[in-house]
Amino acid sequence: MYYSRHYLDEFYQRINSVVRGLNIPYEMIFVDDGSPDDSLMVALQLQNSDTNIKVIELSRNFGHQRAIMTGLQHCTGDFVFLIDCDLEEAPELLNEFWQTINSTQDIDVVYGVQIRRKGSWFEKISGRLFYKLLSSLSSVEYPADTLTARVMSKNYVNSILRFQEKELDLWGVFALAGFNQHALPVTKGNKGKSTYTFKKKLRRAFEIITSFSHRPLYLTFLLGIISFIVAGINITAIIYKRIVLQTDVEGWTSIIASVWLVGGMILLVLGIFGIYLSKMFLELKNRPLTIVKNVFIK
Repeated sequence: MYYSRHYLDEFYQRINSVVRGLNIPYEMIFVDDGSPDDSLMVALQLQNSDTNIKVIELSRNFGHQRAIMTGLQHCTGDFVFLIDCDLEEAPELLNEFWQTINSTQDIDVVYGVQIRRKGSWFEKISGRLFYKLLSSLSSVEYPADTLTARVMSKNYVNSILRFQEKELDLWGVFALAGFNQHALPVTKGNKGKSTYTFKKKLRRAFEIITSFSHRPLYLTFLLGIISFIVAGINITAIIYKRIVLQTDVEGWTSIIASVWLVGGMILLVLGIFGIYLSKMFLELKNRPLTIVKNVFIK
């Protein structure tokens, strides 16, 4: 829950209707990710009418994915339905997901994939290219345009919780965990203008790539080899012109350009190493993923 007070009542009514229709025992876990509004109070009011509700209050805003992991740590059911409460993903998806995971043998996860990606043409094309890039840098296929909404077996959830990294890319972890996963096409709703700006998306893209894959480090090595070969060819050509052809070699412009090129490549490589070193620094500090302030149980 983050700025969720306007969605919680409707979300609860809809998800509660679906769960009761399935006629199975359940628990409903709301995670308050340090929401600045009164989402927590609304959830506690809902808890007064439904003792199956558990509310987890984090001590501050830790971020969407860390809040999800905290919620998963408190799940006790044989299956977990994970979903955001902002109603962009319909609570009624549980019906379809539940039927699929129970009617198909050896399926551990059923998750939603957007039929049509939201946003402008630039967002759609850049998003598609990003997922292709990420898959090429990874040892597994990175799932594109997936939703939060998914039904997972307890065995699969336990495997997710074994990932202890603090620089978390949960969707990458979902793929790395393996198991038999089944995707269903889903139409995602729209709650209005997104606060997830291009700058935030770009920063998140760098975080995902460096958290999910170490191959950029190998690319820096390849970049160094290419630079060495180009420089070697250039030096050979200069020596050939000076000694064999007996011509004066001029080119302050080319020298300056070469210096800028090599300097820029060095800074690029150092920057990539710096990103990975910063992630190692954060992992070695071993700070908790989140801090739970209160757990409200009736």
